[in-house]
Amino acid sequence: MRRLIAAVLVICLPLSVAAQDLSALKAPGAVALMRHALAPGTGDPAGFTLGDCATQRNLSEDGRAQARRIGAALREAGIVFDHVWTSQWCRCRETAELLELGTLAERPPLNSFFGGRGDTAAQTAATRALLDALPQGERAMLVTHYVNIRALTGVAPGSGEIVVVQRGEDGLRVADRILIAP
Repeated sequence: MRRLIAAVLVICLPLSVAAQDLSALKAPGAVALMRHALAPGTGDPAGFTLGDCATQRNLSEDGRAQARRIGAALREAGIVFDHVWTSQWCRCRETAELLELGTLAERPPLNSFFGGRGDTAAQTAATRALLDALPQGERAMLVTHYVNIRALTGVAPGSGEIVVVQRGEDGLRVADRILIAP
């Protein structure tokens, strides 16, 4: 019975990825706000140091595989970004690297402010300013954290989920939510 279930999953999993509608990411000016891939736990341990991954909560092997799958699905669909920006946290940088969607640029406003580590209002305003400065029609992928995406959109994303937004005169508008099977 377990083999039958495993066989069905192996057959159906690629279909679930293929069936995912990624068209919102192809729209001119689309911004993909992605929560880093699976990293078990919450927050970061005591002794957290920004430049030292050994002191941080990091991606699990499942998280690394998830990031690779998401990147492969996006590349296969022909999704191209003009910019790939990431938080300086190791789990975000590693997610962005494993996506293989372009040259990465660290953007400190994308750093987590969970548990008082940063400044919610200032970082959210700085992220909006970065997005406002993008030339009309350019697409960007931002790999960041739950709290950052929630502050920008009101959406509570799962690990590896992409919240697609469009920029407008009245701020960001959520166009879609994409979760490629973990």
